[in-house]
Amino acid sequence: MTEQMKIDQLGEAKESEAHVVLDHENIDRGELDPKTANIVYHDWEARSYDDKWSISFDERCISYAREKFLKIAPEKHYGKVLEIGSGTGFFIINLTQAGLVNEPYATDISPGMVEVCLRNAQNVGIHNMKARAVDAEKLPFDDEFFDLVVGHAVLHHLPDVEASFREAFRVLKPGGALVIAGEPTRIGYAIVGLAKRATATAMKTVGARLGLTRAPAKKGEGDPEAALEAHVDLHEFHPHMVEQWARDTGFDPVRIETEEFVSGIFGWSVRTIEALARPGLLGEQWAWFAYRNYMRLYRLDNLVTRRILPKPLFYNLLLYAEKPKSE
Repeated sequence: MTEQMKIDQLGEAKESEAHVVLDHENIDRGELDPKTANIVYHDWEARSYDDKWSISFDERCISYAREKFLKIAPEKHYGKVLEIGSGTGFFIINLTQAGLVNEPYATDISPGMVEVCLRNAQNVGIHNMKARAVDAEKLPFDDEFFDLVVGHAVLHHLPDVEASFREAFRVLKPGGALVIAGEPTRIGYAIVGLAKRATATAMKTVGARLGLTRAPAKKGEGDPEAALEAHVDLHEFHPHMVEQWARDTGFDPVRIETEEFVSGIFGWSVRTIEALARPGLLGEQWAWFAYRNYMRLYRLDNLVTRRILPKPLFYNLLLYAEKPKSE
């Protein structure tokens, strides 16, 4: 890839119909609509998103993304693949490296996220990625253009989920599929919420006495964009609701799975500790402890708890939906 081509792609990645110019020092959360809030917040978070969520593009996350995808979708080589809400590229880049995607297209409403995603792709040798900042509810692509549309942890940010399903259906070729992963279920979200609150209480009482927690931010300190986090998570989902939306759109067949019960409780408790711990307290040993034990519990969920507990109790929802072939 020539340097000029890289520049041209990056210029395209920064285009956005929803471009906003704000006084970031004086953000009024009450005046921001959900889409604008998502742009502002995720442009800001793009700088540290991979570190915050321990995202990598090595074998650890390649195998994890591949396993998650194949839990709901058939294993084959997909041609043109669009990701909506790609963020920094965790799903689309790692699926491409896993050999499941031939032509990756990354989109996100946040130009900042798209820019980081494109850079991440180039850093691992994926030079055919096309990246644009667009609205998932109004995709700038031709009808029947893609073989597969994917999304990871994106639906809960969208004001109109059903509109995004209609757009995915429109841009898919007959016989193509929509694959969604990483969406919070309503009951699972409540369960991990209890675990997060219990962990936070323990950290703020015992941890504070032992000097383990970070000092609370003083008024006026910190980036104002951080306060938008509570304004960009718009939904949790009952699995049957998402299934019905897909069927009403015209997808058939449609399949719903859920995952992460014990691993979800553990994982979000770990995240709560990390958010409250004082800087420098948790190092590489902690990171490996958290990762290895999460994966052990993830395997336990796959082998045991998914067989005995109802789907709505699990934290994450996965969707597979096909666009019927033309007669």
